[in-house]
Amino acid sequence: MRHLAPVMVPMIVLATAFAWAADAKTVIPDARLPLAYDTPSGGTPLPVAELDRWWLLFNDPRLNALEDEAFRTGPDARTAAARVLEARATRSSLVAQTLPTGSIAGNASRQHESNIGGSGGSLFPIGGDIESETANLKVSWEIDLFGRLSEARKVAKANLAATRFNVEGARASLAAGVADNYFLATGLTIQIADARETVRIETELQRIAQEKADLGLAATSDADRVAGDLAQARAQLEDLQSQRHAAERQLLILIGRAGAPADSLNLAAEAAEAPPPPAALPGELLARRPDVREAEARLRSEAGTARLRHLAIYPTFTILPQLGLSRSVQPSVAYNPSTNTLSPYQQTTSLGLWSWGGGVTVPVFNIPQLLFDAKAEDARTQQAAVAYEKTVQVAYGEAENALVSLAAGKRAAVLLADGEVRAHRASDAAKTRYAMGLDDLTTALSAEQAWRGTRAALTAERVQALRRAVATYKALGGGWSFANLAKAR
Repeated sequence: MRHLAPVMVPMIVLATAFAWAADAKTVIPDARLPLAYDTPSGGTPLPVAELDRWWLLFNDPRLNALEDEAFRTGPDARTAAARVLEARATRSSLVAQTLPTGSIAGNASRQHESNIGGSGGSLFPIGGDIESETANLKVSWEIDLFGRLSEARKVAKANLAATRFNVEGARASLAAGVADNYFLATGLTIQIADARETVRIETELQRIAQEKADLGLAATSDADRVAGDLAQARAQLEDLQSQRHAAERQLLILIGRAGAPADSLNLAAEAAEAPPPPAALPGELLARRPDVREAEARLRSEAGTARLRHLAIYPTFTILPQLGLSRSVQPSVAYNPSTNTLSPYQQTTSLGLWSWGGGVTVPVFNIPQLLFDAKAEDARTQQAAVAYEKTVQVAYGEAENALVSLAAGKRAAVLLADGEVRAHRASDAAKTRYAMGLDDLTTALSAEQAWRGTRAALTAERVQALRRAVATYKALGGGWSFANLAKAR
């Protein structure tokens, strides 16, 4: 070592100088958001627990049961649980690589030798049994002078956090998918009932028009026009039934019952009112949205990896302790002082040893490659910073658009509700006049048809309001166990 010192010291100084010159640059992403959304939410702040399980706000026991079933037996939920286990094991493996490493090696052998030539009367034994047993413990322990090992542990923790947030984002999407398909299928059930009534009305109108045409009281073209309307109503009914079947099948897949009949859900033909959206601030998205938290964790991981690339240029100092045991049995010669004679015997030797040493590795000739690797990792870190900024901006846009859409839908529902009341009143008046003989059946059926059309539009808008509420809660970062991972930073 003393002979190598004049050579090693300059190389260590040279590598350290390169490392300082190529130190990683800190990346500060721009995550500024407006202080408020362009549209008021009109609600009150929700506790964390209620936003975590926002579907309870709809007060629908059937929806609550479907959500619980999806989280318990749904394929997406089971995959998410397995991914968490994998991420934890991977993190533990990466952390274990930063601890002292070593192995115990042992061997045992038995060898028999026979004299196949030469004199057999030699004083020293020739041939015989030779036994050998050894065991060694060799340890390699890197001294963390420059913080490489601690930085590697931080990167492993950041990777685990990114995976956890990705999994929680998948769970939030699962909750939103179950609720969205549930409300879609429920709304289609209501629309199918209205469409059947429309078919009934069009059938009656077509019968009346055909009878008038047969009696010469109306043109045949009137009957043909009504027949076209009837065909359109029947086609719409078929289309709605196929859409409901698709929504029910997708819902069954999400909850883990893909093979069950589509009508096994027994959905009720009624649409509840959507709960008011919670009061929210854009800045809360940085802590609530799992995709934003995932992007932040991935940025921390990339930044830590970049620092590791720069630290790779520094020398590596290692302590190398060793423990060993050995035992050997072999033919030898014994001396008897009392008789002054020599005789052959099996000599057993047992030894124990320990040693310690140190090593240093200086990547002198690898410095150019390591510098380029560090620059490439710096560029990837910059990409992660841009991805984080974009994720924050997309989250803000989705949340604001969801709030605007929900508010507009509520206003549209109010207008349609007023129109539905007026159309219903007009239909009841037409039926009354028909019963009194003041109007014919065609006028009464046309009034009922207009009312049912307005009612179908109101139903569709209410269902859309429910689906928009689902999208709003998801956009605000609800639907995952925020309370359990609030400290996973």
